[in-house]
Amino acid sequence: MADAQARLQALSEDFQKLQQGMSQHHREDAATNSTVQSCRPQLTRDKNSREFDRLGEGETIYKVAGPVLLKQDKFEAEGTVKGRLDFISSEISRLEGQIKETQEKLEKKKTEIMQVQASAQAAAGKGKESAN
Repeated sequence: MADAQARLQALSEDFQKLQQGMSQHHREDAATNSTVQSCRPQLTRDKNSREFDRLGEGETIYKVAGPVLLKQDKFEAEGTVKGRLDFISSEISRLEGQIKETQEKLEKKKTEIMQVQASAQAAAGKGKESAN
């Protein structure tokens, strides 16, 4: 019985750690400054932006670099935006993969906890019948 309690306690702690990890996926990640919630609107905004399509030949494009505006070639600017879109898309895929993996681990731990509880209850029930 004590073994089942210890196993149940360990599984519960693992489950809580996984839940904390899941909540971290939904909060701002300071290192990468990204979450799925913060990446999706940025991706949509950038994809829907048709600024380059509206530019005529010979129009000037500026890039903000700190407090300064620098002239930038249209080809270079388009490449920069495309690179940013690619990065955001890959970041969303990575984060969604982490979330899915954590959800799968949570479900597995939940199932393990229920199995240990059921076997402990069955053992307790048999112990009561033996005592009678």
